[in-house]
Amino acid sequence: MSNTAILDRPTDNRPSLRLVPDVAETAEAAPAAPQRHLPPGVAPRGFALYVGLDEAKAAASGVSLNVLVDALRRTIAELSPEAETYATVALAPVGAGGRDVDVVRLALHEPSAVARTKAEETEDEDRAPGGVVVDISRKRVLIDGESAAFTFKEFELLQYLVLREGRTIERTELVGSLWQQGDADAPGERTIDVHVRRLRAKLGRYEDIVRTVRGVGYRFDRHADVVIRYGHGTPSPDRF
Repeated sequence: MSNTAILDRPTDNRPSLRLVPDVAETAEAAPAAPQRHLPPGVAPRGFALYVGLDEAKAAASGVSLNVLVDALRRTIAELSPEAETYATVALAPVGAGGRDVDVVRLALHEPSAVARTKAEETEDEDRAPGGVVVDISRKRVLIDGESAAFTFKEFELLQYLVLREGRTIERTELVGSLWQQGDADAPGERTIDVHVRRLRAKLGRYEDIVRTVRGVGYRFDRHADVVIRYGHGTPSPDRF
């Protein structure tokens, strides 16, 4: 049996998400209105429908995410013109992995998805660590289980490359994205190499995860001994 997220109104008057069984699946066994499943003092105010589908899969079916959203909105408008709708698309780093629908639930901070992610991170931390862990959510890097002494800018540099895994980033892009125009400490296109050298020195024997593409810039290459923790805040919803 699947669940539907509904909006609760607890005693502190703050809305929260709550899961109840889908009405369609319980219709035969319990034909009464879904309110009978709710605790006293609350009433349904809408629902959340999580759709797990990336652009490539949608394109293979001859549609796009925007087309699907518009179709759902039209259907809702026909069935219930008074209904208000709010649609978002969940964004996640390329290669983040996981089921599409789980990425969506996590991006929209669905409580059970967030709780499960936190539990998985705790389990990972309890294991004997080895290799490199780039923890995007906590802004830290672990090397063989020890926290590396990265400066804020060094972590930003590594994070920028990690979130664009496999793509060669030109020096001009790194400078323009990580430093504000006019910053006194902003490096030139060539002196960015100094920052990369310092970053690699702190990565130690794992320095080759940041590769130099001669004449162009730098690229992050993931190894088997590199783990990226995106955390519950990294995927972000973007409104249609």
